[in-house]
Amino acid sequence: MSKYALVTGGSRGIGRAVVVRLAQDGYQVIVNYASNQAEAERTLELINGQGELLPFDVSNAAQVREALQGWQQRHPEEYIEVLVNNAGIRRDNVLALMPEDDWHRVLDITLSGFFNVTQPLLPAMQLHKFGRIVNMASVSGLKGLPGQTNYSAAKGGIIAATKALAQEVARKNVTVNAVAPGFIKTDMTEGLDEAALKKTIPANRFGNPEEVADLVSFLVSPNAGYITGNVISINGGLYT
Repeated sequence: MSKYALVTGGSRGIGRAVVVRLAQDGYQVIVNYASNQAEAERTLELINGQGELLPFDVSNAAQVREALQGWQQRHPEEYIEVLVNNAGIRRDNVLALMPEDDWHRVLDITLSGFFNVTQPLLPAMQLHKFGRIVNMASVSGLKGLPGQTNYSAAKGGIIAATKALAQEVARKNVTVNAVAPGFIKTDMTEGLDEAALKKTIPANRFGNPEEVADLVSFLVSPNAGYITGNVISINGGLYT
């Protein structure tokens, strides 16, 4: 029987690295994306087709429900045992100047997206008495960053949700953890002054997406079965 993992926002950056690593770990990886089909197809090529594409906007509950129900109908004997809630966006601004839409869009994708995707997958995980959920948080959700009140609120909410859900499902051998990256070399950090920011990081460098993916790989493995409700930072010592 094949093992299935779903990675939301899996077409680029950290999501792509997670997809590649989980494929190496033997999973059939379901690569979710919202609009960039070309990059999603490139990700699928990188894993030699060891999975499939599943487009939907995580913030749209109806889209999510239709997509997941369709997948289940195509795989009646299978279930998604690993979920990586990675989809997210940044729309930075000081709160006094932040457009209302930027506030709602960031929270809708991160928090409503977490709910929309996670809730329908939980029953099968609990029925099979095995599941792994990893939520992509951020150093911004731990310490807060100026100009990112919306992003900090969204990621802080994900951290709190992780801790609560972990307690609800632990008896069914379903673990729920969060990963909180710092500055990672992806398109989300393009445009930042890397030379200046490296001076604030004890490790004196940005992280690589593959380092985050390695952590996710461990958290979804059977060896991490006693780790749940935790937030694991991966930030080079930027915030401890």
